[in-house]
Amino acid sequence: MTDKIQTATTNLGSREQAILEKYDRESVTRQTNPLQKGLITVIAVCYSLFHLYITFYPLPTLLQRAIHVGVGAILIFLIYPATQKNRQGGVAWYDWVWIGIASLGVGYLVHQYNDIMTIRGGIPNTVDIVVAILTVLAVLEVTRRITGLILVLFALVFLAYPFVSSMDFIPDRLLTRPYDVGDIFGQLYLKTEGLYSSAIGASVTFIFLFILFGAFLAKSGMGQLFNDIALALAGDKQGGPAKVAVISSGFMGSINGAAVANVVSTGAFTIPLMKKIGYHRNFAGAVEASASVGGQILPPIMGASAFIMAETTGVSYGTIALAALFPAVLYYLGVIAQVHFRAGKQNLKGLSKDQLPRFKVIMKARGHMLLPIIALVWFLIESVPIGYAAVYTIGITVLISQLRQETRMGLKEIIAALEDGAKQSLSVMAACAVVGIVIGVVNLTSFGTVITSSIVTLGAGSLLFTLFLTMIASMILGMGLPSIPAYIITATMAAPALATFDVPVLVAHMFVFYFGIFANITPPVALAAFAGAGIAQGDPMKTGWQSLRLALAGFIVPFMFVYNPNMLMIDVSSVAVTAKTFPLPHVVDIISVLVSSTIGVLGLSAATEGYFKQVMPIWQRVILAVGSFMLIIPELMTDLVGIGIVAVMIGLNLRCPTLQPRK
Repeated sequence: MTDKIQTATTNLGSREQAILEKYDRESVTRQTNPLQKGLITVIAVCYSLFHLYITFYPLPTLLQRAIHVGVGAILIFLIYPATQKNRQGGVAWYDWVWIGIASLGVGYLVHQYNDIMTIRGGIPNTVDIVVAILTVLAVLEVTRRITGLILVLFALVFLAYPFVSSMDFIPDRLLTRPYDVGDIFGQLYLKTEGLYSSAIGASVTFIFLFILFGAFLAKSGMGQLFNDIALALAGDKQGGPAKVAVISSGFMGSINGAAVANVVSTGAFTIPLMKKIGYHRNFAGAVEASASVGGQILPPIMGASAFIMAETTGVSYGTIALAALFPAVLYYLGVIAQVHFRAGKQNLKGLSKDQLPRFKVIMKARGHMLLPIIALVWFLIESVPIGYAAVYTIGITVLISQLRQETRMGLKEIIAALEDGAKQSLSVMAACAVVGIVIGVVNLTSFGTVITSSIVTLGAGSLLFTLFLTMIASMILGMGLPSIPAYIITATMAAPALATFDVPVLVAHMFVFYFGIFANITPPVALAAFAGAGIAQGDPMKTGWQSLRLALAGFIVPFMFVYNPNMLMIDVSSVAVTAKTFPLPHVVDIISVLVSSTIGVLGLSAATEGYFKQVMPIWQRVILAVGSFMLIIPELMTDLVGIGIVAVMIGLNLRCPTLQPRK
């Protein structure tokens, strides 16, 4: 069984690879000759070593961000073709032209840095402007190649705004002073408020290192370890394969943040098993999709967006990870509960124990590879600088891997991990760089303030309605954009609107963070769900709606922690809206919100599936759902009433005669 897992999750078949390439633009790479492949390896390994070096010996901020973008762009032009039709011919002549432009952009800034900073004071001359324009074009092109056209078009709309924002046809609310080419491209290229903004700063100093850490874990067999542990713990339970999918995909999603890739790699094994024991193919694909997407809200690593949040808000990553812990647990509790109740309703059994790996055997062979993650958590608790913690953990991973033959990393594996980490970071780099255009324009003009005031005006003074509008905006952006740029854009424009209602900055950013991520499983554009449907051979839209249903807790929890921040393990009663640090709430307040929200999520899951121990009639489901929602409202009276309703409905379900399970 373990060998089958390893084969399914590391060597995708042609159908699975085609599905991955259809829904994950990052997987569409070109065929290169040995010389080009060797060049890519050398540049990628040097790229990783550069990031390890600057962790301890940093360069001036603008320079290290420019090198991060410039060398990353060179790799993208080498690895990713201009179109899918150009995948076979190797690196084309025009790719070398683009490589020259990317090299010019970073080389010129390095060469002219002292003059720009000291003599010209950041005021661009003609050559600066020309190089800036070429660099912006190169960033737009690499973004198009690795993430698609939507993000590029979005950035172009913002880039066009300062050129026309002073013209007569612009509405008064959007009217600004005139800006010339030097103002605009100087902002984007010569300052840390454009292409080289705080988003790229997070990519350089935090995100890259944790992606590299994930690559080292992958080379040591961590993916197989997570799958095996999940199988040993849950494989023989009711609906076992679905629970295995939730557990293993959640852990892997936390480390790499790659929802679609996780759906395809893990789902290649778990989805057929779910179908085999009786789950409908649409439901099987949805389970894998909802579990993979949720990894980005699951500590300790939370994909990549959490590092952007730390850089944007100034709140420490440790505080963010602690705040994210219980909402993430509630999300996965809701998914597993629905999986469990669906299995009970349809009388779906688990796998036989003789098909499953044994927990003691797994831990003896590979359990030591959990030590790097434990070390990482300890470093973060001890407030070790994030970059240092990541590098130390990479070193610990290599050392710990030597303890067993199955996990041992030699020079070949280390070089491969350095190369893979560099390649896996490219989509994040491109997204952060192109979103820098949006950030630069917002900082240059009053556009961000206009959007914030418009949201507040539409909200009509109601926090609930403003939250709803912010949710819709975050989800619309998330449907067309990767989660990182979706979060950055909504954090820049929508999150400030919540500050007018005295919502603390951490709470506001967590709110938009959630909905930008869950757009991946929200129809009509639900790429993770569509990938799951492809593996399961199900209907994409039906799988998308099923994913949305499974992730229901994830759409409710953000409203819960806005109204009751105790859920985030922070006490906001005596801190400013812009606070960066928070005391812990009183233990009674923490226990109260944990108990009520847990009961509420479990009750809502049972109502959604129409089953607890017996099948529920529709009237019981409706009343149970109402009681569960009352537990979500952070008031003592609503909690008491909600607990009473849930207790009565569950009691009735336990006492009523057994009903025939429905397929």
